[in-house]
Amino acid sequence: MSKDLSNYRKSYEKEELLENNCPENPMELFQTWFKNADESNTVEETNAMNVSTIGKDGFPKNRIVLLKKFTWEGFVFYTNYTSEKGKAIEANNNICLSFFWPALEQQIIIKGVAEKQIENLSDGYFESRPDGSKLGAWASNQSSVVNSRKTLEDNLKSFEKKFEGKEINRPKHWGGYLVKPISIEFWQGRPNRLHDRIRYSLEKDFSWKIERLAP
Repeated sequence: MSKDLSNYRKSYEKEELLENNCPENPMELFQTWFKNADESNTVEETNAMNVSTIGKDGFPKNRIVLLKKFTWEGFVFYTNYTSEKGKAIEANNNICLSFFWPALEQQIIIKGVAEKQIENLSDGYFESRPDGSKLGAWASNQSSVVNSRKTLEDNLKSFEKKFEGKEINRPKHWGGYLVKPISIEFWQGRPNRLHDRIRYSLEKDFSWKIERLAP
């Protein structure tokens, strides 16, 4: 099989990102970009982000996860702590998040340190989930090998029976991570491949250093 993609080209001409439009704190710019993307009606699942970890086998692995909250402190997502992702974070909690919104010709790349959320915050979010999602967290031993789809469905039925008429509490192996950024790069497509790349790097005094990178 062979397919030449060398003629796939697009000119990026929608927006610009200049230093005089960059606030001192990157979370302000993230909030602005996220709001614009969310209200644009051109981006599906604005909060879908790529999470990259280094596995115990030494290989990086990417997967799409939904961002559930962002604050001045960082970015929050939820997962099974015993999954391949969770085990990788336990061994090396330096991870990378990225957003790509092609309709806006924008991407954001975040390097940060992942920390488990305190339990009451994970409890609070879990309580807000639909019952089906709550039961799914119990029924699926995420990343493990299963014999068939029927195995998963049977597991779900057993937990439906277990929790029938009862409150579905959060399993201890499931919860949130807060990713505290140390570097955030904003990428805006521009003509002639001279894209705008602005990187914020966290300094020792917790201020942010702003630099332009060559495209």
